[in-house]
Amino acid sequence: MHLASLVDMVESGFDDRVLLGSGDDAVTGRRLGELVRRGASTLSGYDALVYAGENHPLLPVALLAAAWAGVPFVPINYRLEDAQLNSLVARQPRALVLADDRTVGRVASPAMTFDDWLASFPVEVPSTEAVFDDDSVAVVLFTSGTTSEPKAALLRHRHLMAYLLGSVEFGSAADDEAMLVAVPPYHVAGIANMLSNLFAGRRLVYLRSFEPQLWIDTVRAEQVTNAMVVPTMLSRIVDSLKGNVADVATLRTLSYGGAKVSERVLTDALRLFPHTGFVNAYGLTETASTISVLGPDDHRAAVVSDDPDVRRRLSSAGRVLPTVEVEIRDGIIFLRGEQIAGEYATGSLLDADGWFCTRDRGWIDAGGYLFIEGRDDDTIIRGGENIAPAEIEDVLLAHPAVAEACVVGLPDEEWGQRIVAVVVLRDGAVVSADELRDLVRAELRGAKTPERIVFRSELPHTETGKLLRRIVLEEFNEESN
Repeated sequence: MHLASLVDMVESGFDDRVLLGSGDDAVTGRRLGELVRRGASTLSGYDALVYAGENHPLLPVALLAAAWAGVPFVPINYRLEDAQLNSLVARQPRALVLADDRTVGRVASPAMTFDDWLASFPVEVPSTEAVFDDDSVAVVLFTSGTTSEPKAALLRHRHLMAYLLGSVEFGSAADDEAMLVAVPPYHVAGIANMLSNLFAGRRLVYLRSFEPQLWIDTVRAEQVTNAMVVPTMLSRIVDSLKGNVADVATLRTLSYGGAKVSERVLTDALRLFPHTGFVNAYGLTETASTISVLGPDDHRAAVVSDDPDVRRRLSSAGRVLPTVEVEIRDGIIFLRGEQIAGEYATGSLLDADGWFCTRDRGWIDAGGYLFIEGRDDDTIIRGGENIAPAEIEDVLLAHPAVAEACVVGLPDEEWGQRIVAVVVLRDGAVVSADELRDLVRAELRGAKTPERIVFRSELPHTETGKLLRRIVLEEFNEESN
């Protein structure tokens, strides 16, 4: 199937239901379909629709208009420096470029604001129908570049539709349900949230940029029932509550994902949102979003269980979707299924049998729960032994004084690599490097104890919460030169 078919489904299934915004800015299913068709007519002669900007209330119009016009939608990280931003824009030479008010002046190519684009729509709804090609590229997403320069990941219509059909029931949302989208549009979670909630018939509320109190206020004002955050957002929300239970009576489900969340932050969040069901979603850009889910019942069971194996599942990524196959080969997670794209502009990474190597290390317990141990690229090899940084980071994060931790391997003539940890303390907290080293030694063993612990005020992350371990390594290399 093709994403353009979603337009017809939304129009017929949710004719008078509000799907975007609220009040005077509300957009019904019928109105959404009209805007998509009018927007698609402005894309004639272009090969792509690029968007460089914050979340916008009518982002679904842009994505679906591109689908209807048969061109890819290419959201770009507007937070990049000018040279990096324009380098990504230049990869789409024949594109209509949209940007928000603050970014449009930074784009070297001819660009217009979202509002100017909307104003250019024809008054009448064109009668032309879309030409559906399930194998054409629907969305181009640039990877975060945590270990290298950004790569253009291609998601075809069949991948995204396979994800929707395999994980969401059409029209399953009640009339009063609303989804708050705070993740940026250039992240696969932003694309997936947009499509899956429209498919379910849930109203979308966009937060242009994230701030914890604004997020809480918006949940209350818009009577939000569902929301999705990345771990850095969840941590900031928890900190902003200062130990007080969140007053968000309508919030039924809170999903988190995109990076690892510390057990402390998650435990605090579960306590501060006692009436909200938590969902952990694991997926990659290359897998067209979520491939495994740890649901609300799993969270509750893990919290109250006396069984250590069940409690451990709170740190898992849950069970893999029934539409996705998973194999663990030499500790590395491989995936196969209709939604697995595994493709960049440079070519496909799928093997001859259709398997995609995630490069994430992991394992599956007896109950079928998937555990992620971190990127294989991050593995430290010390004295011939493979050491996962995440294992050491988890021990450090268990200390009440530690807010963030990053463990890396630096070159060592004797051992091959030596272990160094960079730690960010919570506000007002005090702990010594020796105390943290003793903690790791007691929980793990001497071979996994950092030889050096460095304290810093912050760690580099992507806007979606992924730790930029590459940057930490580069900083150490610069210090040694």
